[in-house]
Amino acid sequence: MNRKMIGSRVILREQRPEDAAFFAYWFNQPRVMFQCGFTEQTDEAHERFTIENSHKSEDSLWFTITDLNGGILGETGLLRMWPAWHCTDLSIIIPDPNKQHKGYGTEAIRMMLDLAFHSYDMNRVAIGVVGQNTDALAFYRKIGFRQEGIQEQGYFYNGEYSDFVMMRILRSEWD
Repeated sequence: MNRKMIGSRVILREQRPEDAAFFAYWFNQPRVMFQCGFTEQTDEAHERFTIENSHKSEDSLWFTITDLNGGILGETGLLRMWPAWHCTDLSIIIPDPNKQHKGYGTEAIRMMLDLAFHSYDMNRVAIGVVGQNTDALAFYRKIGFRQEGIQEQGYFYNGEYSDFVMMRILRSEWD
């Protein structure tokens, strides 16, 4: 199935094996590893396997985020989709700091929330954020996510504990 959504600034398209080189490079950057909770280095073969297998599970839906010219910006997905409960989790990563704060993530998340709420009939979308990632926390609040809990010292990276902040948005808050 060829899935593609085109916005005014980004395209969300089906992930391809050739995307693996981009993700292997960026997911090994220390800042990205910290912000995203990656505990081990990756390589192109592992990222290709993830794209071809792990991201094809029945309870998830993944996209590569590109600009309108096809340049890769990151990835986004709905995971742990529970249709019976009308709940899912959201993931989004735009790892290159030079591509952040330009509206790409905002548009990609809005497209994903529309998809979750209107195409998949979800009522609740959740996301977990490393407490020290204050830019991400502010970004999700701007979108409309609300903090609903804190896992105190629930995240450990590079010898240091951090809180893990649980956030969510409901369909009634989005519509």
